[in-house]
Amino acid sequence: MEYKKPKVISEIGCNHMGKMDIAKELIDLSKLSGADVAKFQKRTNKELLTEEQYNAPHPNPRNSYGDTYGAHREYLEFTKEQHQELKEYCDLIGIEYSTSVWDVTSAKEIVGINPTLIKVPSACNNHFEMMKILRDEYTGEVHVSTGMTKKDEIKQIIEFFEETGAAKERLVVYNCTSGYPVPFEDVCLLEISNLVNEFGDRVKEIGFSGHHLGIAIDMAAYTLGASWVERHFTKDRTWKGTDHAASLEVTGLMKLCRDLKATHQSLTFKSTEVLPIEQVQREKLKYRQA
Repeated sequence: MEYKKPKVISEIGCNHMGKMDIAKELIDLSKLSGADVAKFQKRTNKELLTEEQYNAPHPNPRNSYGDTYGAHREYLEFTKEQHQELKEYCDLIGIEYSTSVWDVTSAKEIVGINPTLIKVPSACNNHFEMMKILRDEYTGEVHVSTGMTKKDEIKQIIEFFEETGAAKERLVVYNCTSGYPVPFEDVCLLEISNLVNEFGDRVKEIGFSGHHLGIAIDMAAYTLGASWVERHFTKDRTWKGTDHAASLEVTGLMKLCRDLKATHQSLTFKSTEVLPIEQVQREKLKYRQA
């Protein structure tokens, strides 16, 4: 297996709590930690939600930023212009900007900003009207998570991008389990091997989007073939909101980036039977027969 340099996506999502200054601080901290991409989310809530869903109370009022679920989502939503501002800030400090899109309007708006990559969350990977925009009206990479998705549905996604020849050049498919947080027994890392074996030669790359606790198993995900690793990121896991508890803080993200880099450097064969670093020890310590 060829091990490409691992790339880390810091999934800020809505952990900015609707505040531009916090969003930019989280970009700064993502860059400081060594992440390659700072990623957000874009929704057009009245398009995405039914009227009943929009006007219903938040299922967990303690995490809500509004009297209804719709008001909560609107509070956390940035406009297209604000996303443009975030992209320009990322460009300024030297980290890639991206976002997940959840609906047709959001997809068109973010395509207009033209980031290097756009993400499709697991919840929307069967929204082919939206994905057609990403396939046909955009030239960057399309990253698709496969949480709560059946195998024949994954195959359908790949075939959809293959219709225009975009899969091999632009599609990155992520193993993912949709839960917050996910216990280790439900992460199912060996599904990465299945994606590599079944689709590795048909898509650009394979990724891993983790919602588990800690960073140990991300190294295993990389060694199994996931060259992209995405983790939720926050400054403080105790902040108000749904995703903070399943997010990494600065120290965790920093260690994740460090350890993935070390793992990448370590995944080689010996260049010679006895390495130069070993030669001194061989001459000093190796048992010599009489």
